[in-house]
Amino acid sequence: MTADPFNPATPAGAYDALLAEVLPRAGDHRPWEPADGAMPALFVSHGAPPTLDDPTWLRDLYDWARRMPRPRAIVVVSAHWENAPLAISAPEAGTPLYYDFGGFHRRYYELQYRTPDATALAHRVAGSLADTTPLHQHVGRGLDHGAFIPLMAMYPAADVPVVQLSMPSLEPEALLALGERLRSLRAEGVLVMGSGFMTHSFDVFRNPQLGAHLEAFDTWAADALARGDVDALTDYRTKAPAARIAHPTADHFVPLLLTVGAGTHPGEAPTTAIERMVFGNSIRSLQVA
Repeated sequence: MTADPFNPATPAGAYDALLAEVLPRAGDHRPWEPADGAMPALFVSHGAPPTLDDPTWLRDLYDWARRMPRPRAIVVVSAHWENAPLAISAPEAGTPLYYDFGGFHRRYYELQYRTPDATALAHRVAGSLADTTPLHQHVGRGLDHGAFIPLMAMYPAADVPVVQLSMPSLEPEALLALGERLRSLRAEGVLVMGSGFMTHSFDVFRNPQLGAHLEAFDTWAADALARGDVDALTDYRTKAPAARIAHPTADHFVPLLLTVGAGTHPGEAPTTAIERMVFGNSIRSLQVA
């Protein structure tokens, strides 16, 4: 990865290289079948435009997706959309992306990720939530970068319907409950994804010594997940070491609770798909089978 994420030598060059390599064989990705059982639930540390300049990160995401059958559809909850009442993105094919970042090279604002029509998926999601909460259709809002950046690497052919749900609040319990409501979709071949960041500190850029605190938080979270300690995860603000350093705001941590809630069994231990530090932060990403 370039030393300066705002001024790469070739903006999104690593992503271009990945596309050139993998798109010719995109049709080889075996589609999900009922005999496969439920699709997993994922927590993805999504990054921002610099992810598209990191060949290792892109390859990790791509290879992770290839180890699973290609889902029938994807429901993603991103750190970058909090809205109450609960809202769903526009499902029409070709809905423009929502470039919710600033200060990067103009190339990143020209990238496209044109997924198929997801109207049927939107109706199915609405049906799964109808008895507990109203769902607002957010006409015209496309996927934000917490959704499209990782999906561009995982499903580069853009051949899977996708809808994004808002976070109803930043309270961990709210995301846990939402994940529980979405759990049944997995048995229909729908991939449920929480997209955030295992640690999310900008201060570490200026003060690398904070890295030890972020590693301590990451270790704590991995241990709590392995033990199935949902109570500790929901109460991370008081129980996790360096919680305020790792997450000055809750938005990038609470999507993890969506993934936990969408797990087949309460407290089910996930497997780690990606474990690495980037720019001083943990990009640990997880899968609940």
